[in-house]
Amino acid sequence: MLILSLLALLVLAIGIPALLVQRRQVRRQLCLTRLLDAADEIERLLNQAQERMVALQPVVGRVPPDIAAVAQASLESALPVREAKRDVLQHRLWIQKHGDTATLSELGAALAALDRARERLAGQLAELDKVGSDLAVATEAADEAARREPPGLRRNPDA
Repeated sequence: MLILSLLALLVLAIGIPALLVQRRQVRRQLCLTRLLDAADEIERLLNQAQERMVALQPVVGRVPPDIAAVAQASLESALPVREAKRDVLQHRLWIQKHGDTATLSELGAALAALDRARERLAGQLAELDKVGSDLAVATEAADEAARREPPGLRRNPDA
């Protein structure tokens, strides 16, 4: 009976720490997977933003140049998107370099930073969609009004 009790204690002494180490490794792996998924999502949102900015250029091109100058400059500047993609790459490199040695707290902080960036970007993308939609509606209304004007009253678009 004493041997069985000692054997059970030995199994518990070895098994519980092994189980805790295994659980920590699973949590680390899940956190790393979530980090990489968050980086993928941010990259996807950045690509969508780039595509939508390109798609807005024709709409902005229909607005009088003095009004559209700032919008056109913003749409033509790919610098913010490139910088954001560079930041995502830096996060990926950090994950590659420190993912195996970082504490769960550090991994959690990195994930929280990526989540905040993703939320901000998603909000800005939604705002870009709204502005694009509003601009398209306003431009269409202005075009329709211009078509109804008598030819003698129409503004010369080249003037």
